[in-house]
Amino acid sequence: MLADSLRNVLSNTFILYFKAHSYHWNVEGSDFEQYHSFLGKFYEQVFEETDTVAELMRTLDAYAPTSLTKLISEANLDENEGVVPSGLEMISNLKTGNDRLLASLYTAYKDAEDASEFGISNAIQDLITSHEKQAWMLRSFAK
Repeated sequence: MLADSLRNVLSNTFILYFKAHSYHWNVEGSDFEQYHSFLGKFYEQVFEETDTVAELMRTLDAYAPTSLTKLISEANLDENEGVVPSGLEMISNLKTGNDRLLASLYTAYKDAEDASEFGISNAIQDLITSHEKQAWMLRSFAK
């Protein structure tokens, strides 16, 4: 069901946002400026996307999760484990999260197309394009 797919996308997006924001707050080391700047741009973009996805849900008369507990339970991403990783580990964790978010976006896109919700599938295409670019950037850090 499309609303369920979008709820999963929203939950994954929010967890990815929070993870990136907490990394932005806590990154340290000789490459601080580079990581801090990248993480700031990353979390701001992802945060904007949470509103987009929630509004897509509302167009279907579905409700967005109203608690953090519900968001976490609907996500395929893990929360931070309470440990502050190195800058490179932060990027690696975000890459894994971004890849999982992309998988949920592909599912939601297919569900939107199957439901003939072409406006929603178009919006999801834009999110896919954005996160495919993020995947490239995240991969580039590790090289």
